Amino acid sequence: MENINMISGFRSLMLDSRIMRALDDMEFAEPTEIQAQAIPLIRQGKDIVGRSQTGTGKTMAFAIPAIEKINVNEDRPTVQALIMCPTRELALQCSEEIKKLTKYINGIRPVEVYGGAPMDRQITRLKRANIVIGTPGRIMDHMRRKTLRLDSVKFVVLDEADEMLSMGFKEDMETILRETPEDRQTVLFSATMPPSILAITGEFQKDPKMVEVSRKQVTLDNIVQKYVDVPMGRKADALKLLLYYYEPSLAMVFCNTKKMADELTESLQKSGINADALHGDLKQSQRTTVMDRFRGGSTNVLVATDVAARGIDVNDVEFVFNYDIPQNNEYYVHRIGRTGRVGKDGTSITICSGSRQVAELTSIVRELKCSITEIPVPTGDEIRNRMNEKNAENVISVLDSGKGMVYADMVNYLLQKGYSLFDIAAAALEMNFSGKEIKIADIKQERKQYGKKADVDFSRIVIDIGRSSHAAPNHIVASITERSLLHGADIGKIEIYDDYSVVSIPSDSMEDVIDRMYGAKVCGKPVKTRAFEEKPAAKSFAQKRRDFSGHNTGHNTRRSDNRHSQNHSSKSRSKNSYGKTNRRKG
Repeated sequence: MENINMISGFRSLMLDSRIMRALDDMEFAEPTEIQAQAIPLIRQGKDIVGRSQTGTGKTMAFAIPAIEKINVNEDRPTVQALIMCPTRELALQCSEEIKKLTKYINGIRPVEVYGGAPMDRQITRLKRANIVIGTPGRIMDHMRRKTLRLDSVKFVVLDEADEMLSMGFKEDMETILRETPEDRQTVLFSATMPPSILAITGEFQKDPKMVEVSRKQVTLDNIVQKYVDVPMGRKADALKLLLYYYEPSLAMVFCNTKKMADELTESLQKSGINADALHGDLKQSQRTTVMDRFRGGSTNVLVATDVAARGIDVNDVEFVFNYDIPQNNEYYVHRIGRTGRVGKDGTSITICSGSRQVAELTSIVRELKCSITEIPVPTGDEIRNRMNEKNAENVISVLDSGKGMVYADMVNYLLQKGYSLFDIAAAALEMNFSGKEIKIADIKQERKQYGKKADVDFSRIVIDIGRSSHAAPNHIVASITERSLLHGADIGKIEIYDDYSVVSIPSDSMEDVIDRMYGAKVCGKPVKTRAFEEKPAAKSFAQKRRDFSGHNTGHNTRRSDNRHSQNHSSKSRSKNSYGKTNRRKG
């Protein structure tokens, strides 16, 4: 393999005039690095291996020469180009890109095939297709049904090949490639180059040329990278506070698992945030609905897994939030590349919990040779102040436009009723802006540091979880420290009983801890926390005898109903006996 120097300018590539016209409509004047390197080589008939992440323009890098290779004057339609993609979204995106590029070219008929869509409609369209874009699984389905023949294919693209391998498509990919003619041209794009990718290039490509985008360019200079460090268990609260504060029109949140994406989406929806989840377990109709809502703006927040987000092409995403730390720097680049597109500025915020996750993130950023800044989580007061400023700007805009004058008669009427202008304005603002209260406890990131425990005055709190729920001291300490300002070393004696636990904490922190433990969980179970109430000391045997004799009857004792009844009978017998004795003496 050999590296090729970049050639700049779409005009210098001498593309078909109809494609150039389409590019002008799409407002693309200059090719990206991957396009400038790959297009000339593919047009020469070379096999290439392109190392490039999402967002670098690689779809157009193979789509333009693929279109140019199609013979639209065939006697009968045949599939001449095959493009394999790991996900349905990426296949759809690729198909849409080809349709835009062939806006002024007749006879190019791209058809996308993927699971979850009606098979009969795909079969009908395949009869006239000359370019097929699809996922390996559905391509194999059509091959088995004899509804897709590959004996006329002269151009094959493996898009995001590493992702297809990680999804378990290796055997399908190899089977499909073996069904295509040996003299085909094969183009492979991959974000990484593991041995499995190199094995494919060795078996199915002929003297491939390497085209690589420098990693530094992929980090995208117009993305501001930030992170927050919050206690474990408060990540969801931190995300909500960030969303309330920045109020992005469109934002993407990345999770590492489908389960987490569903749980987080449900939590956001309960807090009044318009959020939808996108992952591999959704049916195609559901995925289409979710993406239509997100592109249309009716859903502000899209919570996605890495694989599901492949191929998402939305240009107006303002923020990307990494709820989970990405698995490696390639995933990190792919995630943050969802924002800051088409020359626009974007912001990525990664939510970390603890020094270990911060270290993982900084290691990724260091390897990518870019910078990242820690920021504090916004407080409720800061969010309210920001909302008030924004609302004030809206009021000023209406005042400057003069639109408010239509209500002049109403204002005069209220003035005649004796209300001041100040009172009228305050009431109008209350009617318009009230109702959006932030009900999430602030996340404090600074912690108290107490001295030796012997010097600290302790009080006790009760948490209603114990041995029956398998609670252990470390579970209780973790729950308190992640929500309060205390360190584990600040917590004193912990007594665990069957259904509750008693914890000693510094007295000056007791009320704050009880407040912050509202909504907390221990061992996955919601718990309630209260101050410990001292019980009366146990009575001695002599005190109990005096009680039976009628002394100190004001003290409360805890007895079962039967015992209480027996004791009452004993007292009655004692009194009767005592009375008889006195009468005898009398």
